[in-house]
Amino acid sequence: MQEKRPLVWLSATSADKPLNPALLSQWNIHPFDLTEPPPFGLAGAGKTRVGVLDLSTYPDQGTPYLDQWIEAFQIPYWVGILPSPPHQNTPPGTLISRHCTDYHTLPLDPDRLNTVIGHLWGMAQLQRQSGAEPQDSYREAALEGASQAIRQVRAMLRRFAKTQEPVLIFGENGTGKDTAARFIHAHSSRSTHPMVTVNCAALPVSLTQSELFGYEKGAFTHALDSRRGRLESADGGTLLLSGIDELVPEQQSAILRFLQDGQIERIGGSQSRKVDVRVIATSSRPLKKLVETEEFRSDVYYRLGSLEVQLPALRDRPEDIPIVANKLLANIHTAFGVRKLSNQAMQSLALHDWPGNLRELQNRLRQAMLLSESAMIEPADLGLAELTASSPGKSGLSLEAFRARADRQALTCSLELSHQNVSAAARILNISRVSFYRLMDKYGPHNQPRQDKPLRNHH
Repeated sequence: MQEKRPLVWLSATSADKPLNPALLSQWNIHPFDLTEPPPFGLAGAGKTRVGVLDLSTYPDQGTPYLDQWIEAFQIPYWVGILPSPPHQNTPPGTLISRHCTDYHTLPLDPDRLNTVIGHLWGMAQLQRQSGAEPQDSYREAALEGASQAIRQVRAMLRRFAKTQEPVLIFGENGTGKDTAARFIHAHSSRSTHPMVTVNCAALPVSLTQSELFGYEKGAFTHALDSRRGRLESADGGTLLLSGIDELVPEQQSAILRFLQDGQIERIGGSQSRKVDVRVIATSSRPLKKLVETEEFRSDVYYRLGSLEVQLPALRDRPEDIPIVANKLLANIHTAFGVRKLSNQAMQSLALHDWPGNLRELQNRLRQAMLLSESAMIEPADLGLAELTASSPGKSGLSLEAFRARADRQALTCSLELSHQNVSAAARILNISRVSFYRLMDKYGPHNQPRQDKPLRNHH
């Protein structure tokens, strides 16, 4: 008898909710509670190819841990379940559009759901065998583009790669922060040594010391053998602290000593060890603001924050959307067949706000691959039929509109790079201060400084 394939069922009520027998007969379902954070070292992560995001009962507190679950499982395809067809302006609808390739509404049709899940499983297996893991597609395309914003980011990453200093990378979810970290490592003198990642959001406080520093045999119950920690495993290479803004103060304190002197001591050990590790940290929230609200330790921040880079949101570089979309399609077409975006579809992509950034773009393209009945993808296949040039309140694409958004992004980036110094920002753009002020008056940002002395950096 063929072994059942594993299927993750992520729901606010999955632990005590009876599942449909028709599903149980074909899949080995692993239910998880969406209202709790994922455990560290999640069993089965990386092995399951398809997951179900059950939002049939939307939790009152929302889904604060959803991104952590998505990152922990690294599942290429998610199928959503909703009580009724989603609306884009509702939280469940937004989550479905960001994370899911397909969705179903109640009452469930088990045969249809089984067919879709089975199809997605097969697609994931094909892509796995071809060496093109679908979950990595948007990360591979994260730094693609010709906009001034992304070109400045690439230039900064190349400069940072030549140093040994810690780096802080900021950006909204789905902008490719881990990709930027890997870029720095790959272009550095440490590229031949390991890059070890710690998912801070899934790191329990009680395991912080043992995971980072390791332990000696007999240090505690069940410590049957000595074990190296993540820092020791990264010796000579790079340690990526992914989502460092999720660490509580107690966990921040645990890494402070290493940041100060580069030494570690295993739990149960009596000897300090010197390790040569470069630290790169990513955050969805500016740590400077967290320091001001006392949510993040200032001494840890200043040890980490010698070099900083902020990744632009996808909506702030619309001129890159055709490049990134075509790059993603090239990674998807091996399993689904060749598809192209129509002019109307490309226009709808450029007009969308992209709250989920590159991850949402990838999921919408996968959805379109499933729904499109022809070789040409249309706005309806993307779930963006309402975003056309003739939609009320939306202006069509124009060269002037693209230039305006590029100018706004140039202003923002130059002010960030110059720490809000207008003269320095004007020099970065190779324009006069008068021209810089004219651009500020025309495009904003209206709350930026009009003086030359540096202000506090609000990264």
